[in-house]
Amino acid sequence: MQVVVAGSSGLIGNALVTELTRGGHDVRRLVRRAPSGPTEIAWDPDAGRLDPRDLAGTDAVINLAGAGVADHRLTDKYKRVVLTSRTRTTSLLSSTIAGMDTPPSVLLQASGIGAYGTYADRGDEVLDETSALGDTFFAGIVRAWEGAASPAEDAGIRVAHLRSGIVMAPSGGALGRLLPIVRLGVGGPLGSGRQYWSWISLVDEVRAIVHLLQAPVAGPVNLTTPHPATNAELTSALARAAHRPAVIKVPAFAVRLVLGEFAQEVLGSVRALPTALVDSGFTWTHPDVPDVAAWVTGRGVTPRSR
Repeated sequence: MQVVVAGSSGLIGNALVTELTRGGHDVRRLVRRAPSGPTEIAWDPDAGRLDPRDLAGTDAVINLAGAGVADHRLTDKYKRVVLTSRTRTTSLLSSTIAGMDTPPSVLLQASGIGAYGTYADRGDEVLDETSALGDTFFAGIVRAWEGAASPAEDAGIRVAHLRSGIVMAPSGGALGRLLPIVRLGVGGPLGSGRQYWSWISLVDEVRAIVHLLQAPVAGPVNLTTPHPATNAELTSALARAAHRPAVIKVPAFAVRLVLGEFAQEVLGSVRALPTALVDSGFTWTHPDVPDVAAWVTGRGVTPRSR
């Protein structure tokens, strides 16, 4: 397949491009600078510029673009950046391919399980793609983000919204700050530790996206493991895999002090199940917490991502 990827420079994007290329796909990246070769396409989402002729012959578009959130304070100004970096890219891509004479057959659009977040604790409530969305800032972002893809959906293009969970990787991503603390032996549960973290390994995140290029799935798709775990369970498993204790609990007020509004995403409970992926026949490389803990700490066998 000829696949165009936006947001290819991040943790998931880099791994995805590598996997697609390894699988024999023709991959082109959307870049905001001058292209350095035939595998790059220039675009400017802020100015609304993307030449549809550059997308001719494309079979699929994967949009992972969006400003990071975990490493920034959510000031009013940065909240606008978070929103516009997602809606502008999605709207431009969606409207551009919708207007093509021969559009790509599929748009895989990044999203997140923050969709289900709520200021009232959802506890151990089981959530899937049919569950009601929440009322937090990030739930509102998801509503606008997914809504920006409507031109492509209206044009009959298959659109799958990739509601990714916490992506577990040996470095970078959600564990970029937590793993070094765990390895020092001073990591422990955040807040009560009873909140559910719906996670997926980077290997399975990438495999799921590749799977969805051809699996006939549309609408929201939870990219998570079938076995979500509590924060305490994940922290404990990481510590065991690293042969370190995990006894120092971080109180909720300290998490809020450091992370501000983003603390809601850390302390809130989202127990999201990947019903659409299961129904599509996808299987996981790292379905369970001990498997992924061993992999991210480097004490398990590193699997091939295919």
